Amino acid sequence: MERKHPHMDRIMRVIDYIHANADQDLSLDQLADVAAMSRFHWQKVFSAIMGASPAATIRSVRMHKASMLLVRTDMPVPQIAVRVGYDNDRSFARTFKDSYGVTPAAFRKRGQTADHRGPIQGHSLMFEVTTKEVPDMRLAALSHRGDYAEGSACYQKVSTIMSTGNHWPHTGGMAGVYYDDPSTTPIDDLRSHAGVIWNGADIPDGLEDVALAGGNYAILHFKGPYSGLVSAYRFLYGDWLAGSQAELRDAPSFEVYLNDPTNTAPDDLRTDIYMPLAG
Repeated sequence: MERKHPHMDRIMRVIDYIHANADQDLSLDQLADVAAMSRFHWQKVFSAIMGASPAATIRSVRMHKASMLLVRTDMPVPQIAVRVGYDNDRSFARTFKDSYGVTPAAFRKRGQTADHRGPIQGHSLMFEVTTKEVPDMRLAALSHRGDYAEGSACYQKVSTIMSTGNHWPHTGGMAGVYYDDPSTTPIDDLRSHAGVIWNGADIPDGLEDVALAGGNYAILHFKGPYSGLVSAYRFLYGDWLAGSQAELRDAPSFEVYLNDPTNTAPDDLRTDIYMPLAG
């Protein structure tokens, strides 16, 4: 029988707290209280399980939220800084540049990174798309309801379960399934699953078994920050689909994440978007 790490639930509480309170002063003592653990030991336990320190995790969550706000809203940069826990917008700008390689204003201006752009036709970005037959797969996942951009807490929780249970050898990478169109579905009603491609036998305790039907897929190969994925979807379901004359199959699209955002520069992140095709 699988044995759960004795401190996993405590770390899960801290993950939830960081994501829900990214705009607050998240002191290490405060997080120790959330974890209900000794201040002498909880940081070591957190770092060992998460593979990153609490400070690095907080910074990563805040910068991800900031990148989404920069791309998806017209909110002034000083206001975004406050929304992600920085009273000083200069300190925010410095941290953002350390993470993304450009200032917040420059990141907003270009919208996406130049690295993942191909030839320009009119005002449309071009992306590499291939088609292939994909076998049936299954995910070990957590469900999420609400803004897709806020699903990152689920991925961190899944990673925690994988690490504490020594399950990584049975996985084929992180993946996410997205069931609703954010342009037509109220943000609070968006449904998704965040998990790992599971190649083992029984799904680990605490995770759902999610079936992904095999078949023909168009796969868009994206390089850059996750905040740029909206443009990739627009191209795949717009220009590429119209040009290919392909028919869609009644199944959800999903994403496979090919590297780890905790140790990969945002410009170097690689994501494959799978769009199901008929025939």
